[in-house]
Amino acid sequence: MRTEARLFTGVAVFFAVTAAGYGWFSVEPAGTAALSIAFLMAALVAFFLRVQYRRRGRRAQDRGDAEVVETAGPLEFLPPHSPWPITTALGSVIVALGVVYGLWLVLLGLGVLAHGVFGMVFQYAGRPGPGPGAGQGSNSPLREGGSPPTRSR
Repeated sequence: MRTEARLFTGVAVFFAVTAAGYGWFSVEPAGTAALSIAFLMAALVAFFLRVQYRRRGRRAQDRGDAEVVETAGPLEFLPPHSPWPITTALGSVIVALGVVYGLWLVLLGLGVLAHGVFGMVFQYAGRPGPGPGAGQGSNSPLREGGSPPTRSR
């Protein structure tokens, strides 16, 4: 991740220099604000990647002598289905329509949007972390015993 951190640091420096130059020679503040926001976003990503590199060290992708098999490992948990992305999208649409039709619709949309975001964030909050047999997620048909689970009706 060190290479990625350096890349995003370079992008952040570019946007900082561009924002400073644009702000100095321009009288229009919107472009300066947009370039400043781009600098902050790139700096945030660079900071995150640098912290991850310090915590985890070099990855196999960072070494020239690494083998492909060194990058293999357990897969992360991916949820099988969720209603929350649709709820979040509906809330975003209601907020956008509220900008056109009135504040009352914006407030209603913000409520739906917040409900969707909180639902998405906390949907699997009580799910246990990876333990023994971490390669098999909770929606895998085969558990540690090696046989499919039985269903009783």
